[in-house]
Amino acid sequence: MGFTASKKVGNSVKRNFAKRRLRAAFIEAQDSLCDGIYVFVAKKELLDTPFLEVKKSLNYALKKLDAKSKSL
Repeated sequence: MGFTASKKVGNSVKRNFAKRRLRAAFIEAQDSLCDGIYVFVAKKELLDTPFLEVKKSLNYALKKLDAKSKSL
């Protein structure tokens, strides 16, 4: 897995905050994921989005990509 944020997101504090939020949402969803390589790119909107919505969006995207494990 990889997490990245460009300078368009903001200064280093904002970029690290965005990556931490993505990482936390991913950790909660990782038990139900298929094996694979995952790369997440933080966008500027992530800084103002409530964490619950970030988790919902991540789960929705993973379901659309069929990355969720069928057995769980």
